[in-house]
Amino acid sequence: MTDTLSEETLKALMLRSLDGDESAYRHLLTGLRGLLLAYYRRRLAPGARGDLEDLVQDTLLALHARRDTYDRARPFTAWFFSIARYKLVDHFRRGGGRMLVDLDENLEADFGEEALTARIDVERLLDGLPPRQRELLRNVKLEGQSIAEAASHAGQTETAARVGIHRSLKALARKLRGEP
Repeated sequence: MTDTLSEETLKALMLRSLDGDESAYRHLLTGLRGLLLAYYRRRLAPGARGDLEDLVQDTLLALHARRDTYDRARPFTAWFFSIARYKLVDHFRRGGGRMLVDLDENLEADFGEEALTARIDVERLLDGLPPRQRELLRNVKLEGQSIAEAASHAGQTETAARVGIHRSLKALARKLRGEP
């Protein structure tokens, strides 16, 4: 999926999937899987990371089971992340103290309008970087992977990955300051 995972993109994929477009549904699930991994990774304690894939799969299954309840007039991400939030709460209840996150009413704040707009802006900035640097930065800074994980996925050494991330951040800072 090459499109930015914006509200508009995700909602369009959901609407097309509700209309029977299987390809759109596959793209939607792929995009949502990445968002869920980042969402849950930030909220689970390191000792509970083994539950990450199970939690993602449970949430995607819940989406599938409840997709006919989606109101086409409402924002998709708010609806979807309410499902994700409930799955996380259920997971915390079952897990009994292995979790790191403080559950409060702001849990889904990462997916409010301001956060989604900020994510779109970040994605636009990242689009200006070379693909390898963009992926390293996205994996480490946005998805919460360790440098070792991101380096392994990119086929680089940890040192090369660190240098790439550092250079990417410097390039983005120059761009934000309006420098060439």
